Amino acid sequence: MAERLKGKTAIVTGAGSSGPGWGNGKATAVLFAREGANILAVDINQNAADETQTIIESEGGICATHRADLVDAIQVKDLVQRCIDTYGQIDILHNNVGIVEVGGPVETSEESWDRVCDVNLKSMFLTCKYVLPYMESGGRGAIVNISSIAGIRYLGVPYIGYSTTKGAITNFTRSIALQYADKNIRANAILPGLMNTPMIIEPLKDAYGDGDVQKMISVRDAQCPMNKMGDAWDVAYAALFLASDEAKYITGAELVVDGGLTCKSN
Repeated sequence: MAERLKGKTAIVTGAGSSGPGWGNGKATAVLFAREGANILAVDINQNAADETQTIIESEGGICATHRADLVDAIQVKDLVQRCIDTYGQIDILHNNVGIVEVGGPVETSEESWDRVCDVNLKSMFLTCKYVLPYMESGGRGAIVNISSIAGIRYLGVPYIGYSTTKGAITNFTRSIALQYADKNIRANAILPGLMNTPMIIEPLKDAYGDGDVQKMISVRDAQCPMNKMGDAWDVAYAALFLASDEAKYITGAELVVDGGLTCKSN
């Protein structure tokens, strides 16, 4: 443990895993705690957030949980206040909440489009809206938003809501980075590639594997230059770097974590 985040407080959204194993938010919350941060683990699933808290506290870390639906402004405002009431400060905001629903522009329902846009994009707008004033008053802050290479590449499966929102996140992040650069507040995006996390199983097992999870994993592994997908820890370590003072002169950046996938021409 290098204590790269010692003395800092981090809000991690989507901090519980959507299934057995390690999701990006769960791994990031645990890693941030291992590096000395006080964590507010936020998830719409209280049991999932509690599991993350149990892991952190069993390792001697500090973690509180908060259940919130991040598309509801009142609930987001309340979770930010909870962090201030609990820890007195907010130094890091890690926006990890996201969903994927398969379908192109014709197949996707209006309800699906609205749902994906709300969860993936509006949630980040709301957390930043209510966190930034506290960061500004504190004179520092680091925001790490999870985007995706699906926002810059077509990956062979049509999920127009997902790819559109992930593309928008990069520009959203740049806007915050430049507006707040002279206030010592940084904002960066991580663009994961094909990752093997619990989130992909239900929405993608049919698109990739005809309902067979192992087939889906094999197909996605084969797409990657390293012959395997990444995992939640690959994203978590990238987030740790961007959240830490080691990245104090990095803002408005897009860190691709994809095992070289976007370097391919086909």
